Amino acid sequence: MAVAEAGVDEAGRDGGRRVVIGGAAGFWGDTETGAPQLLDRARVDYLVFDYLAEITMSIMAGARLRRPDGGYAHDFVTRVMRACLPKVMAQGVKVVTNAGGVHPEAARAALQSLCAEGGFQPKIALVRGDDLMAEQDALRAAGVREMFDGRPFPDGVVSMNAYLGARPIAAALDAGADFVITGRVVDSALVLGPLMHEFGWQPDDYDRLAQGSLAGHIVECGAQATGGLFTDTDEVDDYSEMGFPIVECHADGSFVLTKPKGTSGLVTPAVALEQLVYEIGDPRAYVLPDVVCDFTGVAAEQVGPERVRMQGARGLPPPAQYKVSATHMDGFKASAAFLLAGEGAAHKGRRVALALLAKTRRLLADRGYADFRATEIDMLGSESTYGPHGRRQDAREVVVRLAVSHESQDAIKLALRELPQAGTGMAPGLAGSVAGRPSPSPMIRLFSFLIDRARVRIVVDVDGTEVAIEDEPRRVFDPGALSAQDQRFPEVVGGVTVPLLWLAHGRSGDKGDHCNIGILARRPEYLPLIGAALTEDAVAAHMAHVLHPDRGRVRRYQLPGANGFNFLLEHSLGGGGIASLRADPQGKAFAQQLLAFELPVPEDIYARLTAPDSE
Repeated sequence: MAVAEAGVDEAGRDGGRRVVIGGAAGFWGDTETGAPQLLDRARVDYLVFDYLAEITMSIMAGARLRRPDGGYAHDFVTRVMRACLPKVMAQGVKVVTNAGGVHPEAARAALQSLCAEGGFQPKIALVRGDDLMAEQDALRAAGVREMFDGRPFPDGVVSMNAYLGARPIAAALDAGADFVITGRVVDSALVLGPLMHEFGWQPDDYDRLAQGSLAGHIVECGAQATGGLFTDTDEVDDYSEMGFPIVECHADGSFVLTKPKGTSGLVTPAVALEQLVYEIGDPRAYVLPDVVCDFTGVAAEQVGPERVRMQGARGLPPPAQYKVSATHMDGFKASAAFLLAGEGAAHKGRRVALALLAKTRRLLADRGYADFRATEIDMLGSESTYGPHGRRQDAREVVVRLAVSHESQDAIKLALRELPQAGTGMAPGLAGSVAGRPSPSPMIRLFSFLIDRARVRIVVDVDGTEVAIEDEPRRVFDPGALSAQDQRFPEVVGGVTVPLLWLAHGRSGDKGDHCNIGILARRPEYLPLIGAALTEDAVAAHMAHVLHPDRGRVRRYQLPGANGFNFLLEHSLGGGGIASLRADPQGKAFAQQLLAFELPVPEDIYARLTAPDSE
């Protein structure tokens, strides 16, 4: 393949041989413009497309049940590759993607058909072994329990996939593959696999594997690494043509994050470090199948316009087991949303929602149905998602959102039939639905557990030739080897109270029913102030409205290299993902809520913050 030429980057550092990888998609449904942009405006050796999440796997499993040739990210073939295949082949760009979903074979067949139509004959490899649906009876009999809440193995499983690593991807590329299609692999493996192949990294090159995994973690969510979701929105020049991320990687594991020239967005250390803290737990041990990453020392440096070098990841031996995520049916849910305006809109809207629940509960009981499993009421526009910290209770316009779940689809339908009568029989100012007439949808719940590596048989198939991949590590991760972090910071006495936003950036994301909030100091001298005020107890009190009353808790971890903290809010998403009734089921706005936290700062720092030229 064509590897980008040696060169000297903007910082004057001898780059040596580089491998240039473009992140062309961050989720199933991402814009189709990423791949054309990277092909037309940059020189890349690889395009990687990340499509999968737990919710996506369950959707794909349902699609395969409906159609034998379904179950994969079909638009990867029908839209993206149909438009880009000639340029991919002409430029010698290799493609790695988890678009295979729960049916990689169907994805390859569709891509082969497209290639034949265009007269191309690339080698297309599959990575198999993540699908463990055939094991469910044995796992249930073995008494497997959910790793976070201890639930027994469920019935009604619709998908069950082990999170594989980068080694099979590297093996496919070693065998000459031009395209590698996988099922469930950890997102960062899509980048680490090509780097292992290109640089010959071995399974015990832990620090390099950690750096390669960091590169993959940074680009796995597309334009989030180039200004998307950045706290300081006005610093991002334009959202209409966001540049997709590029990592220029070196054999020592270091890399530079950039984007295609002429695109909008922003690449700065603050942007890159916000993405570092997205969807992680303990930064001392970001557990992946190939390596356990220590991200506590990761730092970012501006080395040129729209160019940031990231270094400092350290590696530990990988875990002895794979994580497995299963999804299963758990009843049904529905949500309705309607506009209500006028004085006291939030008060009127809550009365309407409570009345609708009371009436439908009577109807359910009259017909022999059990009560709703759960309900959720939001007055969107009155800052109801902020809980007790909301400041807009006097809003004159709200969207009333009412969500319910029940074991019976018919019970949900009965409840939904009663909603329209609120337009004539309840409070004034109700202007109608804002999202069309609601209908029941399956509630899909996540069930995660660990499985011994020996029980997962990984196979790489390159044009019909299969090779089994041995993935037993020589050494395994020892959690007891992690060093404790000193969480003590001197308390600020007196001073002036300011919002955390003045001192920090923030980013939040979800993992199942947990949410993390990364908080990064704008200046190193702000870190002790944040550390003194944002204790685990303080964050738990501020975010109590989202924490489960029994199982919810907050853990705090330090990121010295990035001058920040990561807060893990356990059991804070109402079940998480498609199992949640929340308006924000993935905690995407949690960082915004925490950035409103008020904390004291000394007078001299307050003077700096309020000076005309302050950030």
